[in-house]
Amino acid sequence: MLDYVYGHDQIVSAFVASLIPHCRRGFGNCKTIGVIDRDGTLLAGLVYYNWDPDAAIIEVAGASRSARWLTRETIRRMYTYPFLEIGCQMVVQRTPADDERLLRQLAVYDYRFIKMPRLFGRERDGVICTLTIEDWQNNRFNKRLHHHVVDAPLEAAA
Repeated sequence: MLDYVYGHDQIVSAFVASLIPHCRRGFGNCKTIGVIDRDGTLLAGLVYYNWDPDAAIIEVAGASRSARWLTRETIRRMYTYPFLEIGCQMVVQRTPADDERLLRQLAVYDYRFIKMPRLFGRERDGVICTLTIEDWQNNRFNKRLHHHVVDAPLEAAA
């Protein structure tokens, strides 16, 4: 059984930054979702940062210490915040080009990829991963949950 915590932005963002080498400098002003187990241990965190309200784009980073965190409910919450609560039209994630596992996971949710040489330094290419609200609404995962996610009241998402 997992639970979700909101409003602990410094703790969750520090946890995520400690697990992602290219995020160790931190995220600045951000919003977070923490995923905790039944013992209250922080298993994973999602950080939303670099919000651009004019373009309606936000960046997201996530990290975990356990694979148990990535449930359907976690994924629903992960995308409810940007798309429904703050009105994003696109989520952006920077991913190292050699992180094949994460890129495969993002492809399942219909992210689009733009390869960027040297995005993580001279010796490490990266990928800008983008997901529009339309791609999210129409992806295979969301087909089953589409009417629940898109039509759910915002209070239910918190």
